[in-house]
Amino acid sequence: MSPPGRTSESGLPAEAAPDRAWLAELAWSPGFGLRANVLLEATGDRFSRVTPDAEQIPAGAVRLPGLTLPGLANAHSHAFHRALRGITQASRGTFWTWRERMYEVAQRIDPDGYLELARAVYAEMALAGVTCVGEFHYLHHGQGGVPYADPNEMGRTLMRAAAEAGLRITLLDTCYLAGGLGQDGAQLPLAGPQLRFGDGDSARWAARVEELAVGESGTLGPGAKAGAAIHSVRAVPPAQMGEVVGWSHRHGVPLHAHLSEQVAENTACLAAYGATPAAVLNEAGALGPRTSLVHATHLTRPDIRLLGESRSHACFCPTTEADLADGIGPASRLAAAGAALTLGSDSHAVIDLLEEARRVELDERLASRERGHFTAAELATAATSAGHASLGWPDAGQLTPGALADLVVVRLDSVRTAGLAPASVLESVIFGATAADIRDVIIGGREIVRDGQHQLLADVPAALQSVITAVLD
Repeated sequence: MSPPGRTSESGLPAEAAPDRAWLAELAWSPGFGLRANVLLEATGDRFSRVTPDAEQIPAGAVRLPGLTLPGLANAHSHAFHRALRGITQASRGTFWTWRERMYEVAQRIDPDGYLELARAVYAEMALAGVTCVGEFHYLHHGQGGVPYADPNEMGRTLMRAAAEAGLRITLLDTCYLAGGLGQDGAQLPLAGPQLRFGDGDSARWAARVEELAVGESGTLGPGAKAGAAIHSVRAVPPAQMGEVVGWSHRHGVPLHAHLSEQVAENTACLAAYGATPAAVLNEAGALGPRTSLVHATHLTRPDIRLLGESRSHACFCPTTEADLADGIGPASRLAAAGAALTLGSDSHAVIDLLEEARRVELDERLASRERGHFTAAELATAATSAGHASLGWPDAGQLTPGALADLVVVRLDSVRTAGLAPASVLESVIFGATAADIRDVIIGGREIVRDGQHQLLADVPAALQSVITAVLD
């Protein structure tokens, strides 16, 4: 164990991750598939040995009944959207009317309130087995767009919230410069609550983000890494994209962007630039292995080829895409073209990565009227190792020596999982279990959830209730 006060390679406090051993009744990982009696040993915050079919069990090893998975990565989150859950269902509306309600919430949040809200939301994620979150962060400034004394106060608030909830975070600082595109392609200025999102131009965005003092491998501090984001072709003109792309390349960090979520976005982009959003991003140099395109719903065949050939990630958020009536994206065609799939809970209509995973397959079935597009292992990989890699944590999301010691234990004796066949346990979990079946969560060797109870935040429902009521009042 490291001396008190030292920081581990993962960025989490070394003293929070003592040497430990666990014996998983069943475990699945992208590296070895489904195995029984898997002994997992950690030194500090990383696995030192992983032994399937273990026969010699060290004294003190913690037994983990159920199915143990690597930590889950929520690759796309807007923490403050959690306050909208349910209230936007009172009338039919559209994506665009939902967006107006979102702006109303954004207008009300200050740093103190954001700390309370994000901390509770991240704790809810931990209870759902999420060990790392990619926060697509564009709520930068105060009322009217006036910067805080620390121009990155809101970003630092999110990092603090994640730390207090026990999660790792990739802060995807988002460039957001325009209020949208009209159907004729005309660029609209920022207005109202949107003023809080903008930095004026991409050079000023880069100057602000540089003040975060990004370290080696994108490190921002304990358990936190940096990333960049182009909000969308609606919000960042092509001439401004190069600065964001260049910043991400200079620091070697992830680059994310919303892509073709709505047909209206494509129509306006074609009118403005004579190209699809994917082609505009490609022309700006924004595609590549460190890039994640979120939603990727309304793509042409050339768009799919661009994402696949560039080895970009495609981040699907099926519960949000269904909630907002976005449509069903071409997940299987993207995967076949070479794009790696990841998952996010986006607006947090629900927070359940198992639900997001199975909906990728189930939505494909609805669209094609055929079964069997993705295996359970492929969906689990999207939720674990692929998601972590897309957030700049390639050393997480696998049960393998040297990887960060993250574990998620799923109950196999609930009303949803009881009666499963041992040979198809992963299929039963991916297609039948929910976040309510997550029993234990360990992050960097540190116990964050035990028997369904968060160990750092005593009453997560009460915390959510209190802060959301305050935001909506």
